[in-house]
Amino acid sequence: MKSLKTILIMVALMGSMTLAHAQRTVVRTYPAYGTVVTTINRPHLVVHKNKNFYYADGIWYKARGRRYVVCAAPNGVKVSVLPRGSKMVYVNGRRLYQYRGVWYKRTGRHYSVVTV
Repeated sequence: MKSLKTILIMVALMGSMTLAHAQRTVVRTYPAYGTVVTTINRPHLVVHKNKNFYYADGIWYKARGRRYVVCAAPNGVKVSVLPRGSKMVYVNGRRLYQYRGVWYKRTGRHYSVVTV
């Protein structure tokens, strides 16, 4: 009887540890182009060719009234910091950085969006 209680307590502890681990798992999804959102987390305003773009977490937006539409990164636009999770890749001997299908090239202190 005592060993049965010990086994049940161990199973309960193992289950709670597994449940606690599952609660800390974060899955990050990114919206598709054309998706309309109402708020952006810490956006950076980037003016490119007299048009305003907003950049947050590696995602590019255009303002539409009080909302924002997910758009493609404008070619040639410069940012000072790459998004977290970008990967360095060599393409035809050039060092480029890629994040979610957007390619960046280091130009001085900034990174500019390029077409590959």
